[in-house]
Amino acid sequence: MVGAHFATLPVDVDERPLPDEHPETHVVRLATAKAYAAQAKVQSGEIEGAAGDVIVGADTVVVVDRVILGKPADAAEAARMLAVLSGRVHEVWTGLFLLEAFDGSAIGEAVRSIVKFAPLDAEAIRRYVETGEPLDKAGAYAVQGRGALFVEAIEGSYTNVVGLPLSYLKHFLQILPDLPLLDRLRAGGSRESK
Repeated sequence: MVGAHFATLPVDVDERPLPDEHPETHVVRLATAKAYAAQAKVQSGEIEGAAGDVIVGADTVVVVDRVILGKPADAAEAARMLAVLSGRVHEVWTGLFLLEAFDGSAIGEAVRSIVKFAPLDAEAIRRYVETGEPLDKAGAYAVQGRGALFVEAIEGSYTNVVGLPLSYLKHFLQILPDLPLLDRLRAGGSRESK
């Protein structure tokens, strides 16, 4: 969709929030850590890479009542998360961090969308959790899957709610090669998707 060829490279990063960490800071920190962990694998030769390769780190969380909801640990936690989201409005934050594999230049940002959830009864939550879909999703739902049935409205980027804000990714891929290194490092911040 964004005109890029890619490969996925899983890395091991502790995704727990730091004490009193704001959601936008949290997701950018994790996206940055993931990108640098992948860069280390490329630079060490563990993974093949070439000059000009761009590493994309991303992390998404759901936030309700200023509490960060990551991926549920189990089915019971998924059900609790869905009950909290039921009939309410919440935020979805994604941190996006692009890093050139060998020259180290980078740009990153946090993107926010707002989601209104339909009211869910206990039976609907139970049936959804039994599908297994919510078990590896931030906030215990997948808007691109069966979880779409629970979403009444989205303000901002739909692809941000999926977990990768494609319009921002495309924009960053276009500007990364043209920015001076110092400006790229200063470009991190947060933005609401409109």
